Amino acid sequence: MIKVKRIYDPASEDDGYRVLIDRLWPRGVSKENANIDLWMKEIAPSTELRKWFHHDPDKWEEFKQRYKDELSNKKDLIDQILKLEEEYKNATFIYSAKDREKNQAMVLIEVLRKQ
Repeated sequence: MIKVKRIYDPASEDDGYRVLIDRLWPRGVSKENANIDLWMKEIAPSTELRKWFHHDPDKWEEFKQRYKDELSNKKDLIDQILKLEEEYKNATFIYSAKDREKNQAMVLIEVLRKQ
């Protein structure tokens, strides 16, 4: 099972294997204190898409579709995540966006559920 959590929320044992899915390292968080097991920056939205979206709620639906299109070309990374889920049974996607509902982690979970 994969869960999602903001990097700014305290880490817990329930998180299991923690995978950072942001392209950029989150501001104000040291690598030593982040408790990240894997940083998969390649699975994050492209720089162009991230800058275009800029967490504008009015662009959410189009962002979702564009990000899904990008993910369709990253089958090897999706497979890697699915293997992690099998291996660890308990994993958490870590992201830094303020919006807990409209962020790349939610899109990625949606894509994985369809696999």
